[in-house]
Amino acid sequence: MEGGTVQSRGKLIVLVASTSESTEYQRSTWRQMLLATLPQQYARFMGTDWSTSVETNPDGTAKYVPNGLRVVESLLHRRFPEEDVAVCYPDNLDLFVGEDTRVIGIHAHNPLGITFATDVYAGFYGRECEPINAYEFRRVVTHPAIALYRRHLKVIVGGPGAWQIEHKGLQAEWDIDTLVHGEAEEVIEDLFECAVRGDALPERIECNSPSLESIPIAKNRSTFGVVEITRGCGRGCQFCSVALRDGKSLPLDHILLNVRNQVAQGADTIMLTTEDLFLYQQGKRFATNRGALIRLFESVANVEGVRHIMLTHGTMAPVVVDPGIVDDLHLAVDLSVNRHPDSTHPGNRYAMMFVGLETGSVRLFRHYMKGKSYPFKPEQWPDVVMKGMQIMNRANWFPMCTFILGLPGETREDTRESLDLLHSLKDARWCVIPTLFVPLEETRLGRQDGARIARLTDLQWEFFFTCWRYNMDFFRREKSVQWKFNAGIPLYYYTLGRRLFGPSMKYPLFRLGHFPERWLKSHLYLDFTAGTPPRYTASETVPVPEHAQYAELRVLN
Repeated sequence: MEGGTVQSRGKLIVLVASTSESTEYQRSTWRQMLLATLPQQYARFMGTDWSTSVETNPDGTAKYVPNGLRVVESLLHRRFPEEDVAVCYPDNLDLFVGEDTRVIGIHAHNPLGITFATDVYAGFYGRECEPINAYEFRRVVTHPAIALYRRHLKVIVGGPGAWQIEHKGLQAEWDIDTLVHGEAEEVIEDLFECAVRGDALPERIECNSPSLESIPIAKNRSTFGVVEITRGCGRGCQFCSVALRDGKSLPLDHILLNVRNQVAQGADTIMLTTEDLFLYQQGKRFATNRGALIRLFESVANVEGVRHIMLTHGTMAPVVVDPGIVDDLHLAVDLSVNRHPDSTHPGNRYAMMFVGLETGSVRLFRHYMKGKSYPFKPEQWPDVVMKGMQIMNRANWFPMCTFILGLPGETREDTRESLDLLHSLKDARWCVIPTLFVPLEETRLGRQDGARIARLTDLQWEFFFTCWRYNMDFFRREKSVQWKFNAGIPLYYYTLGRRLFGPSMKYPLFRLGHFPERWLKSHLYLDFTAGTPPRYTASETVPVPEHAQYAELRVLN
């Protein structure tokens, strides 16, 4: 900046993301996810100052922001001079928004904190609690610098969470000109050019999956050093929009250029971002391309400056089909940022990847997500999960798994089957996140009713709190902290929990507080006292059905 020129006149186009969605605190994705669950009004008592821990460049621009915003930035550089585009955090908006500004582009990953993994948790503090993510996004979209110059600029919001704003009817209240839904590579340049001219913009744009050629190389650093390796999935899960799009892989040269750009901007960690790691350069019918995956990991690791590799999502079935794949991808462990004393790696490192298990009910699995088990049959799902977890754990892969409570039509027997699978995984090395079903509008279940925390049954509460009991035990909180937490459980229940959710949560909640199982077992479905055998165990092998006897891929989808 020269003599405050930027501050007085502003940049033509300003791109911004909330600090809670940009933070790289401890290189931990799960800590970032927590920011969509913890209530803002209590944040100062929870030690979450790291929620706004970000770094700026000397000129006030953002050092790292979500990858989606970096993609938009790179696309705009094709049409506009680089000096006309600024990417910043909310606290620096007043440096870049001014008389010359014509467009504000806002990234929305989880702007209201209502995705599957996060919708439920803020509710434990009361219905009116606003999650940190929601507070931080509202702080962006209602920023005084935007309001001051609103008469001559357009506001465009896009990202994977843009649907939340439309779903809650907040577009008009927040004075947003356009909501962009989906993968926007093929519309961004024209949309922003129209906005710069001052043309009328559509209220919403629904984007189709773009060609690979339209996906740009990100010029600047993304949060966590994100580098995309695939788009789409194609497994056809009815609750997920990405699963309905065919999977496609970016070329290795494209990926490595992105990696080098991330490193050049100061990143020493690369997050390989995908809907399913094992679909990278896939063969027919979801066949894992082992050679391509090994080349990918080795190529990324060989880029000078890369010290760590992080993973995003994957599925369990490919590991059971090809057990050696996780051993071959040992760099995921060797270069991991995660450590745990149960890891047999010399440095106690483990690879962490998000894996959607979603249900232990074969009936619900067959109805809503049967492509997830391919090439195995839906009725083999519990066996696939047990064997896949065994294989991953032996290779020091400790996955972060999700289960969905409240899928449409879920019965008590369905919940019992999920509890049986959960019980069978009691000694696994993993993290398990219980979520509530959210009907995403662009999915096949978009018109169904969502699950609500206040409507959970006693069995669903048992599943929910047993998951978190597992997590607390596995990650071994300090005894002094654990004692205080356990003591707080009955205090919470009798002062707030019972009033908000009724008595059905009582005994499941007390399990989370480590109350004696001999006392709890008469009130709960699962009996964790000594000698109670699990329903499932990991078999020696899980047979793959003959393809001729199994559905074609297009039928699965």
